[in-house]
Amino acid sequence: MAPLLEHENQIFLDLFHEDGLVITGRGLGIDRILQNFLKLYCDPGNLVLVLNTNTAEEEYLIDQLRSEGISHLPRIITNEIATGERYDVYTQGGVMFVTSRILVVDFLTDRLPASLITGILVYKAHKIIESCQEAFILRLYRQKNKQGFIKAFTDNPVAFHTGFCQVERVMRNLFVKKLYLWPRFHVSINSFLDRHKPEVIELHVSMTPAMLSIQSSILDIMNACLKELKRYNPALEVEDLSLENALGKPFDKTIRHYLDPLWHQLGAKTKSLVQDLKILRTLLQYLSQYDCVTFLNLLESMRASEKAFGQNSGWLFLDSSTSMFVNARARVYKVPECFKKSKSSDSKEKQDGKKELVLESNPKWEALSEVLKEIESENKNCEALGGPGRVLICASDDRTCAQLREYIAVGAEALLTRLYNKTFGKDEKATEVWMKSKKALKAKDNKKRVKASHTKGTKDSTAKQKKQNKSTELTLTQMIGKGEEEEVGKDNEESTSQESSIEDPKYEDLNINLPSDSYYGVLKEPLIVIHPLQGCSDPYGLTRVLHEIEPRYIVLYDAELSFVRQLEIYRASKQKSLRVYFLIYGGSTEEQRYLTSLRKEKEAFEKLIREKASMVIPEERDGKDNTNLDLQRDAAAEASADTRKAGGQQPCHVQQSIIVDMREFRSELPSLIHRRGIDIEPVTLEVGDYILTPDMCVERKSVSDLIGSLNNGRLYTQCVSMSRYYKRPILLIEFDPNKPFSLTSRNSIHQEISVNDITSKISLLTLHFPRLRILWCPSPYATAELFEELKQNRPQPDAAKAVAITADSETISESDKYNPGPQDFLLKMPGVNAKNCRAIMNHVASIAELTTLSLEKMTEIVGNSNTAKQLYEFIHTSYTEVASLGKAKRSPCSSARGKRKGLRCW
Repeated sequence: MAPLLEHENQIFLDLFHEDGLVITGRGLGIDRILQNFLKLYCDPGNLVLVLNTNTAEEEYLIDQLRSEGISHLPRIITNEIATGERYDVYTQGGVMFVTSRILVVDFLTDRLPASLITGILVYKAHKIIESCQEAFILRLYRQKNKQGFIKAFTDNPVAFHTGFCQVERVMRNLFVKKLYLWPRFHVSINSFLDRHKPEVIELHVSMTPAMLSIQSSILDIMNACLKELKRYNPALEVEDLSLENALGKPFDKTIRHYLDPLWHQLGAKTKSLVQDLKILRTLLQYLSQYDCVTFLNLLESMRASEKAFGQNSGWLFLDSSTSMFVNARARVYKVPECFKKSKSSDSKEKQDGKKELVLESNPKWEALSEVLKEIESENKNCEALGGPGRVLICASDDRTCAQLREYIAVGAEALLTRLYNKTFGKDEKATEVWMKSKKALKAKDNKKRVKASHTKGTKDSTAKQKKQNKSTELTLTQMIGKGEEEEVGKDNEESTSQESSIEDPKYEDLNINLPSDSYYGVLKEPLIVIHPLQGCSDPYGLTRVLHEIEPRYIVLYDAELSFVRQLEIYRASKQKSLRVYFLIYGGSTEEQRYLTSLRKEKEAFEKLIREKASMVIPEERDGKDNTNLDLQRDAAAEASADTRKAGGQQPCHVQQSIIVDMREFRSELPSLIHRRGIDIEPVTLEVGDYILTPDMCVERKSVSDLIGSLNNGRLYTQCVSMSRYYKRPILLIEFDPNKPFSLTSRNSIHQEISVNDITSKISLLTLHFPRLRILWCPSPYATAELFEELKQNRPQPDAAKAVAITADSETISESDKYNPGPQDFLLKMPGVNAKNCRAIMNHVASIAELTTLSLEKMTEIVGNSNTAKQLYEFIHTSYTEVASLGKAKRSPCSSARGKRKGLRCW
């Protein structure tokens, strides 16, 4: 990695000398600053923890440190490292990437020596909220360690734009006092990057008249949908429902943020409008991103879908919608006037044959060709620059990259005709064009093969020649056609051979150590690499390609704010000539989305600057002394410790504790319980999730988990175990605090029990487990408060006993003395209830022995003559006797006497 730039060095020094939160603009190298801190602390004498990183980021940072020759590389601690070994790993020192769940457990169990920790580095700090695991870790760390540092990094200023005092709340959770703001318009960054800026050529490509008409139609429809949405929901923010915001991807999250609390009360019209806005935004993306055939295919498939046609909010019937369909078809084919008025199915088939293909080319493709020709002409006279320069083309996603690769290889006409054949069926002219392009491509491959034979030997070239000849023979056979089934199979082979012929250069000449979905190579002189900006499995794939191939020319086929900044940093660090071609549709929604992202980041930084100027930071914010109230646990719990003296004596205070299952540390509830002054003992539980008292067990379920557990029967098994081993089993159903407190809508409640109804299943659960209590909580905060109330004046649970309760436990409770199957069977008999069931099981060894008892003996055991008579008659009355008396009740033991010998004992 190149050394730090001027502004990066200043950021590093500021944060090194005093802890704080650094917020930079998108793409300004926040990972480079974090990497230098890792490099600084990669020493066995330090113990530094890194929070909030994923696997891909950890591997990238470790690879970068390895390339710099760092010997003591950071370690990744996951559940693969045994519990007993983690203490030894921590004491070895260095930098540790630890998952949040493991770190919380290790802090609570003192498996992590908190006093030895040098500090904590927090990545993506904008995600640190009060109830998240990372905030819990930082609070535990500050309670046990007052000297270590906390340094936080983020490059997402827009995340602080929403909410009241959002940045101040994040700093409070981070226990930092300093806020460092480094936007792109900062004087130091702006002056430095201007001195090393690359040569940028902006190409404002004009959209075709048909594309402009389609874009105008979609915008009109979106505007109509937004007006309808405002009319149906007048409480929504008008600023957020603007057409400009509706073009961006974050609009979905924004609208759901406002509508989620009311979603169950909204009508079908509002829900369909929200869905339609998402569909229309997808249409806008397809219009500027892909070719005319792909766009028309999306439109036709959407209109052909009965579900979409029947459930849309009505925009398909607008005049703008008709205009959109007409122009979309006009980009692909032209239908003669004599066939437009015919409506019969036969004439439709003739009409398909009479279509005159237009296949309008994407204007950006032509601009890309001109750029590549200009680069090729410059490379012919490039001896002064040390040879031809490499080209990197950056497009949005995989589909765009694949289309660009094929376009560069075979041209626009061949690409569009292949897509038309694949999407709308065979066409004679299209097939002819494809065959011509196929021959031209074959000739190019033969020339390349002759060149490659000098370096790779005759064996490889001969094998490839045979493979190419085979694919040519298949193509000719497919053109003859011997039947529908053969044509289908051979069409697939044709498409496979076509795609493989295009993909061959990718595997022949590019030796880049990256995942297969991260780049699309094209064998040309100079070397051209196509890389997606999004969707790659390696988030740092673009950075790796930049530093590995070191391109001299970069073509931004699609605009991405973070990558534009990344190119500026790359140019300033490499100090090499770099030319960037910026392709964008002038006056389009694509340009508007890019400008909107710039404006929102600028507004976010302006708001942060104003907040920083008026922010009041208390001196104890860093938590290095005991005056910070955030480090103190619940005031009520603390006050209970300072009890008053009654009669000259002070009662002994018992510290409250709750046993928590390890898997529950993925949720925020343990953090909130600890915040209320209750100690947490993390163990692995087989029965229950939380043990509040020795006889009180809680199984916690979210709504989605509850529905899944009811459907697969897992909840029934869990309730059986809890009822068997604990006197007070509790099922806790916890709702999402951001969604309405409602399990089902009022209209979906059935009068009768239904197999597919959730409320029916819960009702059956309560009937089957009469001791089971169900608690409903709207949020984790309410659950923590409820747990505290349930534990008042009750004994504390024993972790050793809770862990010992498993499915194979032998002597845990009195109820476990009896087999659950016969016990449940006995409870279903007439005259048997929860009161006399235990007396019957204590006096009788099995159901078979119960059937031999006389009425007098049974009355003596049960203690009630009426219930004893009911049980006796149920056992000794056969089905035929009941039927003869005309009774409707059916005895489940029609031949009980013949089958009782095989019944098991209690």
